[in-house]
Amino acid sequence: MNPEDFKDNPKTTYLYQEYERLTDKLKEAEELFGDPEMKEAAEEEAKDIEKNRSELMGQMQAIIEKDKKEVASPKEIIMEIRAGAGGEEASIFALNLMEMYQKYAERKKWDFIITDESKSELGGYKEVSISILGRGVYEALQYESGVHRVQRIPATEKQGRIHTSTASVAVLPIRPQTTVEIKESDIEVEFSRSGGAGGQNVNKVETAVRITHKPTGIVVRSQSERKQLRNREKAMEILTAKLQEIEDERRSKEEGGDRKSQIGTGDRSEKIRTYNYPQNRITDHRIKKSWHDIEGILGGDLDQVVDTLNEEANKVEKNKTP
Repeated sequence: MNPEDFKDNPKTTYLYQEYERLTDKLKEAEELFGDPEMKEAAEEEAKDIEKNRSELMGQMQAIIEKDKKEVASPKEIIMEIRAGAGGEEASIFALNLMEMYQKYAERKKWDFIITDESKSELGGYKEVSISILGRGVYEALQYESGVHRVQRIPATEKQGRIHTSTASVAVLPIRPQTTVEIKESDIEVEFSRSGGAGGQNVNKVETAVRITHKPTGIVVRSQSERKQLRNREKAMEILTAKLQEIEDERRSKEEGGDRKSQIGTGDRSEKIRTYNYPQNRITDHRIKKSWHDIEGILGGDLDQVVDTLNEEANKVEKNKTP
């Protein structure tokens, strides 16, 4: 690694200055190796200096590598939330999850844009597609993919019975470079007016874009932008992310992996996390960890969950390293 990388990086400048100081001291100690009276002490000092230099080099390399990963990491994700089992209550839960991620994004100062939505009769979400942009967004939310389950008494329940419902979350990274190539002949593009709450038209111009990928049958839609061209670009970004995910799944299986679909079927049995309101408990079943703070976490204090998931993922990666 080029020493200039350490010298010019504000995060490693001080460490590099210390590294150079120790390098000078090492040279001074080595000059005494020829002195019989000083040789033993000089060699001992040189050994200590070399150890400190090695530790500093390791710290600087770790900082540079982390910076490189952040630069290469996706700065935007598409998050899709869909109501699963549970009827209207599942749609309300899908809305609750969307609001949780929205409040979390506000705390992180990320851009949060609803690109498409389909609402239920009571104002919940049958499904919603969101674009979230910001530094560290993919690292923070990549483990949110899967089926989320809620156990609570719905507002419409008159006898006080606890219901179980699900909503599914998928996180798709928008990568600067992909291995996917989409032919114009493989897509069908349709335009329509953007719809507002309740389904009424809020735009007299046909700016909403719907793209169908004919080989796979995947359909994507974007209506958040005011210009048709920008909605088309956003829809193509979403389509590319979906096709890249399929390609990654295929490669993983060829390499012996066993990655399941992020969305799943929305069935209660395919859960990654349970939100139990009567017990004020959220449990992530992948790491067998619980938090007793439903109000705070659904209010956007998601870091306590995100940080724990990342820590556990890092442990797994370290264990894989030979």
